[in-house]
Amino acid sequence: MPHIDEQNVLHILGEEVLPGQKARINFNTAKLYTNTAVEVPVIIRRAKRKGPVVLITAGIHGDEINGVEIVRQVIAKGINTPRIGTIICIPIINVFGFLNQSRQFPDGRDLNRMFPGTKKGSLASRLAYQFVEEILPVANYCLDFHTGGASRFNAAQIRISQHKPELKHLASIFNAPFTIYSKTLKNSYRSICEKKNIPILLFEGGKSIDKNSDITRYGVEGVKRILNHLDMLKSSFSITTLNEYSTFISKTKWMRAKYSGMFHSEIPIGKYVEKGEIIAFITDAYGSLRYKVKATNNGYIINVNQSPIVYQGDAIFHISTELN
Repeated sequence: MPHIDEQNVLHILGEEVLPGQKARINFNTAKLYTNTAVEVPVIIRRAKRKGPVVLITAGIHGDEINGVEIVRQVIAKGINTPRIGTIICIPIINVFGFLNQSRQFPDGRDLNRMFPGTKKGSLASRLAYQFVEEILPVANYCLDFHTGGASRFNAAQIRISQHKPELKHLASIFNAPFTIYSKTLKNSYRSICEKKNIPILLFEGGKSIDKNSDITRYGVEGVKRILNHLDMLKSSFSITTLNEYSTFISKTKWMRAKYSGMFHSEIPIGKYVEKGEIIAFITDAYGSLRYKVKATNNGYIINVNQSPIVYQGDAIFHISTELN
């Protein structure tokens, strides 16, 4: 079991990392058909002084590139070198999916529905089990980075469970443009953190197979604010205010296309719209049909479908219906 002993030595993945040391430990998961080992690099930076352990992860879904870029920048800029405590970064958990630009594992399973996993289960279940048993127990706080699926672009947002004051406070400090109260999905990484009473902020921003500099900036600045709050951020780093405060949203709904055709969004992501406002058009390919898409209620647009073509019933906008 990973732990930090009385001498402040970190024991993790069969290795010892002393105070003030840095380490890159390969988390062995499985092998490819060619018998080539697939290893997940775990990047550890420790201060000499005791303090919290923050676990920063991305790439649970292999096609969510923007989350990987956020954690990469945290490492490349040295933000993960703490004043006190320990920072553990895992930029890509699902290396299989990352190699194939796929959300799933090779066994077709979604890793974020496999926690806490089993020792002798499917490939995804085994990795989830190893992660929960060999890495997660040392964490005091978790930051997990995701993106929207397919062509659906998420505004930068933090997702947390409702009625948890500590998470609300941490989300306010992270200060993404939006904080959304959302149900915790069964067998997700977030669910196992909650069962173990480890505070976790789940960041969503951008879309899959894409990298967006604005989304990346919100993610990196949010990490800096959380580390600064925990007294872990070195004084050489400045904190940029990208928005005045986070808008807390307690309820949302999806707007769906009433017609099939070419989709033309007319508004920027994150915009506050009023009921009846024209926010998009759906046209045919021949220049004869043009349907207006109107906002169904007052609210913030927190997700836009960026696909140029939609079918009737496709989700096209995610809009807030109740603020908190």
